[in-house]
Amino acid sequence: MRHVGIYAGSFDPPTKGHLWMMQRGAELFDELVVVLAVNPEKKGFLTMGQRAELLREMTAELPNVRVECLTEGFLVDWAKEQGATHLLRGVRNAADFDYEKAMAQMNARMAPALQSVFLMPPSELEAVSSSFVRGFVGQKGGECWVESCVPPCVAAVLNKM
Repeated sequence: MRHVGIYAGSFDPPTKGHLWMMQRGAELFDELVVVLAVNPEKKGFLTMGQRAELLREMTAELPNVRVECLTEGFLVDWAKEQGATHLLRGVRNAADFDYEKAMAQMNARMAPALQSVFLMPPSELEAVSSSFVRGFVGQKGGECWVESCVPPCVAAVLNKM
């Protein structure tokens, strides 16, 4: 059986934590689809096109990873249509766990055959989040913090803002 994982997020901006998850997902699954999804609760920082381009650049050396965009509908429905077998999710802390547990339970009701897989990043990436990074963009002296949290291709874009 072919194992296809879906790793979805808004990736606004993509971080080293996201890249770590993509690298692990590439190891775990025959194919990993990174899905750039719209989160209606979040205001866009980078455009969807910018984020997709950055994600493709970040995963260029991972031959079994592809990037797709989902602008409407439920991720779980799209995942079923794609023949996915797993949803890959990251859990950094207790708040993430509570949210991801509730989401996994809802997804299991909607698509019982689709398994949720949770990974915990290494401690040095635990505090890295897109919102954390956005807070440093454009701040005097913030470049070094941005560069410590995102891949070089993302830092290059953010440091021009």
